[in-house]
Amino acid sequence: MATNASAQSAAISASTTGNGTCTTIPSVPSGLASPAQTTTSISLGWGNVAAGPNCTVKYRVFRGGVQQGESTTNSFTNNGLAPDTAYSFTVAAVSEAGASAQSAPITARTKQIIVGGSKNVIGYFAQWGIYGRNYRVKNIDTSNTAAKLTHINYAFGNVRNNRCQVGVTIPTNESTGEGGDAFADYTKSFQAGESVDGVGDTWDQPLRGNWNQLKKLKAKYPNLKVLISLGGWTWSRGFSSAARPENRQAFVASCIDAYIRGNLPQTDGAGGPGAAAGVFDGIDLDWEYPVACGIACGAPEDNANFTALLAEFRRQLDLVRPGLLLTIAAGAGVDKIRVTDPGTYHQYLDYINVMTYDFHGTWDPQTNHHSPLYGSPADPSTGDQRSYNTHDALQAFRTRGVPAAKLNLGIGFYGRGWTNVSSANNGLYQSGSAAPGTYEAGNEDYKVLKTKSGSHFTDATARAHWLLSGNQFWSYDDPALVFEKMQYVKNQGLGGAFFWEFSGDDAQGSMAQAIKDGLQ
Repeated sequence: MATNASAQSAAISASTTGNGTCTTIPSVPSGLASPAQTTTSISLGWGNVAAGPNCTVKYRVFRGGVQQGESTTNSFTNNGLAPDTAYSFTVAAVSEAGASAQSAPITARTKQIIVGGSKNVIGYFAQWGIYGRNYRVKNIDTSNTAAKLTHINYAFGNVRNNRCQVGVTIPTNESTGEGGDAFADYTKSFQAGESVDGVGDTWDQPLRGNWNQLKKLKAKYPNLKVLISLGGWTWSRGFSSAARPENRQAFVASCIDAYIRGNLPQTDGAGGPGAAAGVFDGIDLDWEYPVACGIACGAPEDNANFTALLAEFRRQLDLVRPGLLLTIAAGAGVDKIRVTDPGTYHQYLDYINVMTYDFHGTWDPQTNHHSPLYGSPADPSTGDQRSYNTHDALQAFRTRGVPAAKLNLGIGFYGRGWTNVSSANNGLYQSGSAAPGTYEAGNEDYKVLKTKSGSHFTDATARAHWLLSGNQFWSYDDPALVFEKMQYVKNQGLGGAFFWEFSGDDAQGSMAQAIKDGLQ
């Protein structure tokens, strides 16, 4: 963000550090370069300048001679630029003693807006959404979202006792990982008015429930692919054991038998051999997280076992028929990425859904961005959390050898919120606690947040949006920011985007529309 240069100079001149006064004016920064550009931003970097005794050094960035901001590190991102436009930049170092001359200028150009191209648009459908959220497969169609999609991931299938557990209806126990809802999956009868094709289920159908509705949706949209997502936050406990050498072959076989061949346990008059054949076009693994900690903590051997598990899934899927999809959802924190080997395992995958949201939430004692596109020098986070942003997450995969086209950027159709927040800094980086939410404290759907009154803000550096509503701070993507992120997807050559999950969108499918529009 642009700053008041004269006020900064006065503040710097008046300050001292250590036990004495700074008298050393820093030298001119060298090595100014632009390592990355998007359609609307240019990232800059340069060499560090020595501070001198009792001095601290900051850097001022100028575009066309006009100061754009100040950084405490040797990098800066200038946002809000026009596409396909050249800009001239310089940088100066400043200490308490004064400012250096500006560096030699460089010219960098923002990228063109790329029109067209085939990109993934993937939506998660939550099994339990048919209850309190009253969201059915039919709503994917009536919101005009179905025509915008390439894939649907059905969440979730449980991993229990080294098998894909199918056909049970028991409450979820987060402490043990137990749980299942065969009723929602394939035994619930939907009436004609609830059905995709207007035809109600009969009592003796072997396939009813959500899965039959997905099959009907595929019939209406023949290019649409549907995958079963295994695990998720609550049901990931079983992966570590299932992936072990002595278990993985039988585990994978059980998943393929149920979800690809469609052989379902008979329950409540539904199921049987081949009952779900043709519903799923592949398998998505949402192991949260190999080696690292999710609802439970993994083990060091998860790294090798995860890669081997993906290889086994690929092998067995290919034996059934070529073209069946294998994907994963992956954590976006570098602490989750570096403990696995994406440079090796990506060869078995069609794509990786990088969960570029939930970087911050009410597990943090102060407000912060839920899903920033970039990092910000103003972010008070420390350690690995300094790189909790979309760009750094995707770069972490790319620098480890994953092709950009295999990476999908994640969008949350919900926000994270704090209450009892001060209005200082418009609520950003202020202390607070979990704000009330419809289903969960600190969490609210986009369709609800869009109706809240208050003041809206966008972090010009991080490219993140928030709402200050009274003493509540809500961080969430709105359609405008989603559109901007899709420009990033195109300019970085990514595979596409995915979102969690359908029921968070409004009845018109505004967020899904922004994804599709942005990828045109």
